[in-house]
Amino acid sequence: MSSENVDMLSRLPEEIVSHILSLMPTKHAVRTSILSKRWRYSWMFVTNLYFTENIRHSHGLDSFSEFVDQVLKFCKSPQLNLFRMHLVTLCWLQRPSVSKWIDKAIRLNVHELDIQVNVLELPLSFFTCKTLTKLRLDHIAYDHDVWESVHLPCLKTLDIAIYTNPLVNAFKLVRGCPILESLSLEVQCCKDEEDYLFDVPTLKRLKLTLYCSQSFNNKVVLIVPNLEYLFVGGNLCSLFVMEDVSSLVEATVSFTNLSIGYLWVELLNGLYRVKSLSAQADGFPYLGNTFCSPLPTFPNMKHLELKGFCQSGLISKFLESSPELKHLCIEKVYELLLQEPGYTSWIEPKLVPPCMLTNLTTIKFSNCKGHKCDIQFLEYVLGNAEVLKKVTIIWESMSSELQLPLCTQLLKVSRASQDCEICFHARPLTLIS
Repeated sequence: MSSENVDMLSRLPEEIVSHILSLMPTKHAVRTSILSKRWRYSWMFVTNLYFTENIRHSHGLDSFSEFVDQVLKFCKSPQLNLFRMHLVTLCWLQRPSVSKWIDKAIRLNVHELDIQVNVLELPLSFFTCKTLTKLRLDHIAYDHDVWESVHLPCLKTLDIAIYTNPLVNAFKLVRGCPILESLSLEVQCCKDEEDYLFDVPTLKRLKLTLYCSQSFNNKVVLIVPNLEYLFVGGNLCSLFVMEDVSSLVEATVSFTNLSIGYLWVELLNGLYRVKSLSAQADGFPYLGNTFCSPLPTFPNMKHLELKGFCQSGLISKFLESSPELKHLCIEKVYELLLQEPGYTSWIEPKLVPPCMLTNLTTIKFSNCKGHKCDIQFLEYVLGNAEVLKKVTIIWESMSSELQLPLCTQLLKVSRASQDCEICFHARPLTLIS
């Protein structure tokens, strides 16, 4: 309010008011209609619609459905930038209701759809929407025949979760997006005879999460010549065939089962060109004989992150296979694996890895509990890495009384690099030398 008691907010241009209201949940935007006559219809021109609810009772679901119906009935925006519906409820939401709401959003020339509901059926208008550029769907109930006619000519970002018949649902949708650049796909793998083929020349980012209880004979084939970033996670249940990933720069692999060693090694073979690699093991950090086979040489890799693995031999193998490595990050797990073979001692490479002589400059060791193999590894790199600039050690669940002797031991190690700084971090202890 100015000194003359003029409502400056209400005097803003209508497009500015509409933009402000578009940044808040739709139910809050609608409430502004009671402020004054000036505000009565402003919410109708919002360009974003947000419907996010946690509903526990059927009468709440009825009220929510009626509210969405009314909002879409009176919405007068010529173009929707975003239609988002995140609905958490144990009540049964009728499929036709959601389908009708999506259809209305499409008729309002929506650019981005973000739908997370417990059951979903897509309207026919969705499959040929010409304005959609970004799509996120959590689950889909479908009609098989409809997917044959998918054509989304402007869609660049697709994030979907498919739990039944991925060949019918997911891949036919992907093939209907001619300029797709970013794809996040979560699928429940089936005993499909056909390979999972990703032949998408325009794709730059791919996040693929697979869920299955056994290995399958079908392959995951990547023909993505412009792909720059790849994430693969979930369960490693199929052989990956990298036919064309010539532009790949960064990759993350994160699995809950790595017992099928040849699938893991073959996946790494396909990623040998990457400059940055993050390998994560969730739930199965000890891999037994998984890494008996030689790792590929990574001639371009500058950054390596190993997270969740416990055996020291794996670190040694990666160092030997990465001649250009500059930055190494390690986060170890321990739990009940202290007695596993190959865990209690650091396995020194037969020769000092080339990266330690010419390139390796930083090491970050997280979750360090000061076990024998950890200290041996740290002593080895300090004594052999000739261009090392900084080693950061983050102690985990250790008292100061236990940390101090280990810090002292490492500080006394003769360093191959005179410029190397060692930083210790833990609560409440922090030392730098």
